[in-house]
Amino acid sequence: MSTHEVTNQVEPFVDRDFLSEDRALAEAVARWVAAEEVAPLGELGRLAGSPEAQDHGRLADANRPVLRTHDARGNRIDEVEFHPSWHWLMARAVGAGLTAEPWTAPVGRGAHARRAAGFMIWSRVEAGHGCPISMSYAAGPALRHDAELASRWLPKLASRTYDFGIRPLAEKAGVIAGMGMTEKQGGSDVRANATTATLTPGGPLPGETYRLTGHKWFLSAPMSDVFLVLAQAPAGLTCLVVPRALEDGTRNPFALQRLKDKLGNHSNASSEVEFDGTWGSRLGDEGRGVRTIIEMVGATRLDTVLGSTATMRDAVTRAVHHARQRTAFGRLLVDQPLMRNVLADLALEAEAATVLAMRLAHAFDAGEADFARIGVAVGKYWVCKRTAPMVAEALECLGGNGYVEENVLARLYREAPLNSIWEGSGNVNALDVIRAISREPASLEALTKELHRVRGVSRALDDHMDDAVQQAHSLRPDSPEAAFTARSAVEGLAVALQAALLLEHSPTVADAFIASRIQGGHGHTFGTLPVDLAGSVGPVLDRIG
Repeated sequence: MSTHEVTNQVEPFVDRDFLSEDRALAEAVARWVAAEEVAPLGELGRLAGSPEAQDHGRLADANRPVLRTHDARGNRIDEVEFHPSWHWLMARAVGAGLTAEPWTAPVGRGAHARRAAGFMIWSRVEAGHGCPISMSYAAGPALRHDAELASRWLPKLASRTYDFGIRPLAEKAGVIAGMGMTEKQGGSDVRANATTATLTPGGPLPGETYRLTGHKWFLSAPMSDVFLVLAQAPAGLTCLVVPRALEDGTRNPFALQRLKDKLGNHSNASSEVEFDGTWGSRLGDEGRGVRTIIEMVGATRLDTVLGSTATMRDAVTRAVHHARQRTAFGRLLVDQPLMRNVLADLALEAEAATVLAMRLAHAFDAGEADFARIGVAVGKYWVCKRTAPMVAEALECLGGNGYVEENVLARLYREAPLNSIWEGSGNVNALDVIRAISREPASLEALTKELHRVRGVSRALDDHMDDAVQQAHSLRPDSPEAAFTARSAVEGLAVALQAALLLEHSPTVADAFIASRIQGGHGHTFGTLPVDLAGSVGPVLDRIG
């Protein structure tokens, strides 16, 4: 036998349909998206699984963006150069309506759910470019605090034309949005921000104009056309709309200091920026900046749930793909009982995340503000927290091959912790849930109503629901108990909500989820389903592409 003969290796993970093969997602689309929108999602799913798209995802990740502070003649330009594959991915994402289109679409067509499904599908190609796509979507509700600013920016944020480059709004067919909140001395504590905003009448922008001075520690996608920025105005922390280019064609002062050298998310340029006389238009009232920008944060938090769900799904699907073709000890890996336990356990986690993510997107379509308020915070905490250990286990299913970059699992592993950090870390989100329950009691009522849709079907779930709601309701944000136990309270709500949604929409996997996650039939690692669930493994794995 030749030493170079290759045997027992799996076929490349290409020529897939990321919609139809994902049974949970396809069922959610059929449930919550207008029928005429399904075919374009199917086209996107097939494109996402194509060799062309997968190669562009690899190239965008492998070729990091480069900061160009000056041109050849010494002029300050503050531009970031991206690999062509980044632009290819961005053009398809924008062209699929994954930016701000749902905020301008007719009601009743499931626009947010359609966009959520598309975002999950396309994030499986490469996650980094999803950051500016997400911020462009999330800018929509915040901009509606000012009718004039919304009328100027929202139509082009909703455009399906990707138009890269720093030019005035009037010269662009479509625009991308970014966000500048955190500073080095505060991080999530944005009220500690030191950037100042000085009211300067007669500026080159519409509305009340201010000049900004300060330094932002994290500003992702710095080549975006417009940013929502927090700064200290005379009345307190204020939200401002800051464009890269002014209306007369000159560039707004926007000195990029460096790009962050991140663990993952390599294709996306995350930067530090210095504002020195930078122009911005006030959005919302002075001193109400957090309340204004929080709607953008709420929408980007939804996208962290969607993005983490996509990472989970891609990881488990690749693990199953490997196990169905690789043999060990005389049998296919997928036929080895312990491997089946692991894969089914991972599949349960991915399906629970998928159903929850799509239900949250549907809440935006249905105008369920109270449910969305608490559900997104709960989902953001839990799904994003579960992604890293879940992807690590999926990677291990490939053995040493999983640790090699060309098999993608290594990239997913580096990406997995990101969404648990961005848009508020785990502690911030857990405490936010407790704060919402105390200050907006209608949110917990809405969540309880959602849970009770399946009340009486499972005694174990009923008991868990009651305990979780009671624990959450008893906590007060200013109490020592809440400060110490917020995570466990939110975890209880999250598992209850996932179980209830599975019971209603994915009964094939609901019993195994409840038995393992609620009834105690599970260990501390994946692959510890009890033996009495062995018969459920086949139907669960059948739902993985």
